[in-house]
Order: sequence, then structure tokens, then C-alpha cells
Amino acid sequence: MDSQVNHFEETKEEIVEIVEKNADFFRDYWDIIFGLIFGLAAIYMYHMHYSVLFTAVATTIAIGSISVTISEIAEILAHRIGEPFGSLILTFSAVVVEILILFMVLREAVHNPDAVTTVKSGIISAFIVDLNALLGIAMFVGGLFYKEQNHNEDTSSSYTTVLFVSAAMLLVPSTLSIGHTHKAVLDASIIISVLLVVFYIFIFQFQTRTHIDFFKSTYKERILRFKKKHKEVEDDYFFEKRSNLVNGIFLGILLGFVGFLSEIFASNGMEVIKNFGLSAGFGGIVIALITATPELFTAIKAARNNQIQRVVNIAMGASTVSILITVPVIMFLSLIFGVDITMDFTPLQIGALLITIILAWKTTDNGETNYLEGLSHIMLFLSYVVIEMFY
Repeated sequence: MDSQVNHFEETKEEIVEIVEKNADFFRDYWDIIFGLIFGLAAIYMYHMHYSVLFTAVATTIAIGSISVTISEIAEILAHRIGEPFGSLILTFSAVVVEILILFMVLREAVHNPDAVTTVKSGIISAFIVDLNALLGIAMFVGGLFYKEQNHNEDTSSSYTTVLFVSAAMLLVPSTLSIGHTHKAVLDASIIISVLLVVFYIFIFQFQTRTHIDFFKSTYKERILRFKKKHKEVEDDYFFEKRSNLVNGIFLGILLGFVGFLSEIFASNGMEVIKNFGLSAGFGGIVIALITATPELFTAIKAARNNQIQRVVNIAMGASTVSILITVPVIMFLSLIFGVDITMDFTPLQIGALLITIILAWKTTDNGETNYLEGLSHIMLFLSYVVIEMFY
């Protein structure tokens, strides 16, 4: 009898161990699994001319899932390199995905002029999502767990100054669109794009060479994190054990796969938007949410671990890169491929841009954040989504 009981207990323990191992495996690699399954399904449905809705949904899930994997690899590299370069790797990995999708949508403008509106909305929406949804949710979560969180106020001060100037620069083609020829607006868009690149070159130097301390954790935050006990566990994650070179190769392969899926998303996504009577601008929000998903996960995890400095670096850094890099790259690609696009944005988009910058400056200027400030960003983002749906 005792032997049967012992055998039953051993069997039970083996089953529990197998379940736990499978659960751990799924938790670590769900993004890759979903990315491959839905990605291959999307490719199959696209070439078999199945429902554009199902194809677009599968492609969206695939791109979002693979983007999480890209973010995980970038986060590993970021951790090894340290700040401020770490956050730059995270933001650039997300911006590359954003540019890939926007470029593929832009190519659809040859057949569907509304694609240009979607691309413009995508540029502004990426900024709105980063500074309102991403920053807001992370601040809200962090505020619930720690009441108040501290970060380096020089970080937000520097970024909001840059963002104010960038928004003012984008006002130039938007202002000229009233009462001026299309050529004048196009020329202004090209000139402003060049100036944005020059501006970012100096900002990059500021971040990585001359004023690195502006983007590092404050002394108070480091003490808070030091006092918090963390259980050390061995990490068996595949990419954690790979070298930087190998991870870089995987990063390139995954970005290539995302680029391929983006072409399917652009074709079917624009058709779905048209079939369901959604505004072309709303499509831009969808693109922004897809590309920001990995950063959002990273930011929430950082806020939960009381690393609000990293959240500020990611959110504001991504917003800065979205304007200073995405705009010139999209403008450059449009000239190469002969797509007519200018960087004149609607009053709603410019207004939302400026209000978001003001709110971000107000909620981060004292070096402290709480859940009420995070909630304010979330409410502003939801309001923007509602008006963009019907604008």
C-alpha cells in the first residue's frame, strides 16, 4: 500500500514538473511561437486570397509578437551595454519596425491615396502612443506599487525641449500648406527633414558623449533599487546565452521577416479600413500601437521594478526618434520611389502633438511621477483615439 502511495506521489511530482517546464517554455517563447504560427498563416492566406480581414488580423498578431522578440533581444543587448546606449538600442529597434510598416503602407499610395493619410497619422500617432499610452500606463502601474517614483529631471527637461523645437519645425510645412503651392510645401518638407537629421546628430552627441549623466538614474533612485531585494535565478532564455554578434544576426533576420509581413499588412490593412468605413487616420493609430507593444511591455516591467528612469528614457527617446528619424526617412523613401507625400499635418495632429509635449513636461519636470499623472496621459490618449476615429 505504501509503495503504491509513494509511486502515486512520484508520478504526481513528475506531472507537475513537466507542466511547470512547459509553462516556463511557453512563457519564455510565446512571442516566437505566435509570431511564426500567425506569420506563416498570414502568408498562406495572402497567397491563397483568403479573407483580407483574417489575413490582416493574423499579420497584426504576427508582427506584434515578433516585435516583442525583437524587443527582448534588444533589451538583452541594452542591459549588457548599459545606459544611455541601452535605451537607444531599444528605441531604434522599435523605430525600425515602425519605418518598415509605414514604408510598406506608403507604397500602397500608388493604388490608394488614403495610404498617405495613414502614413502621416502613423508618424504622429507613434509620438502620441509613446508619450501618452506607454509613458502613462508605466507611470500609472509604477505609481500604484510605489506611490511616487523618482527619475533624473534633466532627462525630461532635455527631451521636452527637443520635442518642442521638433514640433515647431513640423509646423513649417503645415503652415505653408495654407495659400501656397504644393511644390512649396514639398520643398519645405524636404528642407525640414534635412534640418531634423542635423538636429538629431547633435542630440545623439549630447546623449552619448557630452551629457551622458543627464540620462542616467538619480542617486535617490539607485538607493531605492539597491534596498529592494531580488531573488537571483538562472536564466535559460535562448538569447540570453548568445553573444552580441549572434543576437545581432537574429535581430536582422527578425526585422527582415517583419518587413515581409508589413507588405501583407499594408495591402490587406488598407482594404480592411476601407471596407469597415474607418478613417485612414485611425489606421495610423493601429500601426503605432503595433510598433509600441514591445516597448510598452518593457516599460511596464521597468516601472514595476521601480526603474522609472528607464521608462522616461524609452518613452521620450522613442518619441524623439519617431519625429527626428522617421520623418526624414519616410520623406527620403518617398522621393526614391516616386510617392507624393508632404509633411503637412492636420490641425488636430499638430494640436495633439503640442498638448502631449506640454503634459509630458508638466508631469515629469520635478523628477517625480505618480499614478494620477500616468492616468492623465492615458485619458489624453483615449480622447485622441476617439476623435481620430471620426475626424
